[in-house]
Amino acid sequence: MKVTTTTLEMLEQPRDEPRAFPDDVRLDRAGSISPEYARFLYGLVGGPWFWTERLDWTRRQWVDELAEPGTEFWILYGDGNPLGYVHLQPKPSDKGTEVEIRYFGLAEAAQGRGLGGRLLEHGVLAAWTLPEHAQLAPVSRVWVHTCTLDGPLALANYQARGFVITGTEETFEDLPDRPLGSWVSTGGRAAQP
Repeated sequence: MKVTTTTLEMLEQPRDEPRAFPDDVRLDRAGSISPEYARFLYGLVGGPWFWTERLDWTRRQWVDELAEPGTEFWILYGDGNPLGYVHLQPKPSDKGTEVEIRYFGLAEAAQGRGLGGRLLEHGVLAAWTLPEHAQLAPVSRVWVHTCTLDGPLALANYQARGFVITGTEETFEDLPDRPLGSWVSTGGRAAQP
């Protein structure tokens, strides 16, 4: 399958404050998260969209990824259930700290409720203010990759929040015929034919 990956960046913190969430939704910061829960969130959000790259990762790979200094998860909850998340991963550079939005998205149950733009706005603010609670140099850049394997509104959402496209790349990926779904991606057994 042909996959188009788009890289976007933001070089200044947005001036507008993120919009508030509805009263029945909360956003929690997790500066430390277990590999099991990180993998679950990845499968929950990515199952409908061909997020398969990390499903075969070992626990050690997850531990190493999450041990990167300053890594944070911002998890959206409603009625006690995870509705989506933002995974931030900072890296030092010559110009300061560059923060990648490694993963971002909503669970299927949260889609269509106007939460995606709000979650991204809060995630962007969290990226820019990461040095306030982590031993990091000031942030000089927030960036993200999105691709045609993500939800159909992903690219437009990033652009609407102020991200600017810096490049695109096309590759051919060996993927299943259809997304695995959240059930299988979070470790559930596939239905037998």
